[in-house]
Amino acid sequence: MRDEFSLAQKLEAMLTVALEPIAAEELADLVDADASEVAATLQALRQEFVDDRRGFQIVELASGWIMQSAPDVAEWVTKFANRDVSHRLSSAALETLAIIAYRQPISRTQITALRGVNVDGVSRLLEQRGYIEERGRAAGPGQPILYGTTELFLDRMGLASITELPPIEEFMPTIDAANALVEEMSINAGDLVEEL
Repeated sequence: MRDEFSLAQKLEAMLTVALEPIAAEELADLVDADASEVAATLQALRQEFVDDRRGFQIVELASGWIMQSAPDVAEWVTKFANRDVSHRLSSAALETLAIIAYRQPISRTQITALRGVNVDGVSRLLEQRGYIEERGRAAGPGQPILYGTTELFLDRMGLASITELPPIEEFMPTIDAANALVEEMSINAGDLVEEL
């Protein structure tokens, strides 16, 4: 049984109502404790929830700690979340987001080459929603903007790092292959024009 107003009780209560992940340092400031003590308490709570087979868990994501449903009950949570709710992102947006996640940093032109359709509108939507951001500019003509995913994307996917994405290389062509395909398509279009 916990002591009244224990650190674990305070942290559990805050994470229960948190809408976004909270860094251990921020939690430490709120409860007037040391960040390492907060992190250790959160790790102990995480293990306690696993041991008790609770329907929720405490996880550490890219931007901090959050409470979320346990993977064991994902089937029922998915049913609950999908009832009479339209999907928030279209399949085109999800495809574009996947390409950016796995090939970042990447330009709109490269994404278009991989998808085969213009992605300007979709990439603007993803940027407005905070899932992607500008990561610099490519060398070369026009210096196109390069995009990558954000901490918000990682948080929504339940990942602490982009390295936790499942491997997908065998399902997607490399950027060089996509560029070669674009070049081949341009040559074939030129042949067609000559025939006409």
